[in-house]
Amino acid sequence: MANDNIAGPKGQQPEALATFAASARNDARKPDDVGLTATPETAPLVTSSQKKAEAATKVLREGVLKRDQGADEAVDALPDRTRDS
Repeated sequence: MANDNIAGPKGQQPEALATFAASARNDARKPDDVGLTATPETAPLVTSSQKKAEAATKVLREGVLKRDQGADEAVDALPDRTRDS
């Protein structure tokens, strides 16, 4: 289920991608219920900082070395709100 990886929204800002998606579904206007504090639907996805750093390193290495470093697989292993919804 998509909400399994969502942190509690208390005191957090909404994730930008989730806010954009909500606006797109609401005739290009930010819905009234999307404010400055995250809701369960807009809370940041729980992700290991180490996994994000490893994926970013692989992406950058591929750009510099111009050969496969496993970036696609590393990025695919990270949670993605657009892929899961």
